[in-house]
Amino acid sequence: MLNIAYVGFGVSVREYHIPYVEHRKDCRVKYVFRREEDIAQFAEYEPFYPEITFTTNFESVLNDPDINLVVVSAPDRFHVSYAEQILNAGKHALIEKPFAPTAEEARKVFTLAKEKGLICMPNQNRRFDADFLALKEVLASGKIGRLVRLESHYDYFKTNGWYDHLGTLYNLGVHTTDQIISLLGMPDSVRYDVRSIHHPGVGDDYYDIELFYGNAKASVNTSMCVLIDYPRFTLHGTNGSFTLPPVIHNSGKKKVIGRHIIDTSPAPESRWGTLVYMKDGEKVTEKIPVGCAHYERIYDSLIDAIENGGEKCVKDSEVVKVLEILEAATEVAKSWKQ
Repeated sequence: MLNIAYVGFGVSVREYHIPYVEHRKDCRVKYVFRREEDIAQFAEYEPFYPEITFTTNFESVLNDPDINLVVVSAPDRFHVSYAEQILNAGKHALIEKPFAPTAEEARKVFTLAKEKGLICMPNQNRRFDADFLALKEVLASGKIGRLVRLESHYDYFKTNGWYDHLGTLYNLGVHTTDQIISLLGMPDSVRYDVRSIHHPGVGDDYYDIELFYGNAKASVNTSMCVLIDYPRFTLHGTNGSFTLPPVIHNSGKKKVIGRHIIDTSPAPESRWGTLVYMKDGEKVTEKIPVGCAHYERIYDSLIDAIENGGEKCVKDSEVVKVLEILEAATEVAKSWKQ
């Protein structure tokens, strides 16, 4: 049984963590820790979670012998320090993305976890997005033949960019880059087209990161200047092609005060993918259903690693590689001047 404490009580904890563990028989949420200055921001949600103890005393959480997993969903700059405190207290840790600002800091945290005999992993849950799972199934089916080209697009149209500072890569690119690494492994080489369109030298609001795998190429694309959407994913292979509809952004979602309920219904047919491939000399077209997200699989893997010594679904080497890519891309963004 995992007895869990959460650090933070923002959207991530309320919508992408607690709903995926609250009905499990192998997990129990005991605490939510938030700093005194953060209480007012989400206080209206707390009454909907009467079974959870809300606290501002992090030491008491770490000293509770019942707690064996602490999940960190705090501002990025605190991720490494929280991870170190948790591991030094003898608890397993799940850290929101980005795991660390640098690959070197990530290596140090992973080394500490190994020295302590503990599990520490980032919450790269977008590996379990519904559309990405559909993409994986198509690629695994072999119907498109050998992969030639994979494009991942997560775009917006924002007249002043997303941030007036660096952050797009570490908040969004960390997920889309991780998806490619999880699917295709370590690239042979990486090429960077990263620009500061709206805030030269201090923003990273455009990137086209190309990852090469032998004769195949995958690209991670984000721009704040896209008013006609690209497909979310496009696959081209030696025997066919596959596309998925453009991304639907959550940023415009209406705020609802209450306890979040997971929607497990499959995507409507308008959100299905289109697969076209050759078979016996004829062109075949299939509509590929898209199910629901399976973010609970992060916890499936975490519990298996903690209780059975299973391999983590997000490997340390993958985390380090993604951070190396983000660091290099950020340096390119900084080089753009007015």
